[in-house]
Amino acid sequence: MSLYLHGYWRSSASYRARIALNLKQLDYTYVPVNLTKDGGAQFSEQYSALNPAHLVPTFVDDDEDIFLNQSMAIIEYIDERYEEPVKLVPIHRLDRARVRSFSQDIACDIQPITNLRVLRHLKTNFQSSEEDNAAWCKYWIETGFKGIEKRMVNTVADYCFGFDLSMADVCLVPQVYNAERYGVDMEQFPLIQRVADNCNQLQAFIDAKPENQVDAV
Repeated sequence: MSLYLHGYWRSSASYRARIALNLKQLDYTYVPVNLTKDGGAQFSEQYSALNPAHLVPTFVDDDEDIFLNQSMAIIEYIDERYEEPVKLVPIHRLDRARVRSFSQDIACDIQPITNLRVLRHLKTNFQSSEEDNAAWCKYWIETGFKGIEKRMVNTVADYCFGFDLSMADVCLVPQVYNAERYGVDMEQFPLIQRVADNCNQLQAFIDAKPENQVDAV
C-alpha cells in the first residue's frame, strides 16, 4: 500500500478526498485522525509533522514521496496523475474554470466558516451554545446555497455540470450532508438536492459517507 489519507469521519474536506479517491478506484489506506478526543490528535507530534496547520485531510503518496494538504489540491493531484476512469476537472480551460469556481464557492466560502475550529472559537471566546453554533452553520450554508442553486439553473442535468461527474459534485455532496445535519430545509434547493441524490446512488459516494468510516461514532 502506497497511498494514505489521514482524515476525520465527519470532516467535509476529508469526505471530498474520500469521494475522489473512490471515484478513481484507487486502493488506499484511510488513517483516522480524531479531531475531538483528548484535545485532538491533529495536534500530536506525529500528525503535526505531516500537517503543521493541524487540519485534515493529509494525503501521502509513498511512491512519489509526496505529502499534500488541502482537499482541493489532493483532488486535482490525483485527477492529473490517475486520469481514469473519470476526469474530475475538465480539459477545456473555460469548463475547467467553471468547475473550479463552483467547487471553491463551497470549499473556500461556505465550509471554512462552519468547520470545527471556527465553532470552537465561537464557543470559547463568545460563549456560544450548541444551538447558536447550529444556527450559525445553517445561516451560512443557506446563504451559500442560494447562490449555487441559481448558478446551477444553466448547467445542471444529472450532475452539477451536465451528465458527467466533476469536482463540483465531489464538493457539493459533503456540503449537503452538513446542510441536513444543521437542519437546512433542502426543499428550497431542488437542483442541489437532485444532484446530491443522484451522486449518493453511486458506490464511490456511498463508501465515502461519514457513517461508513471506521472512526465514525
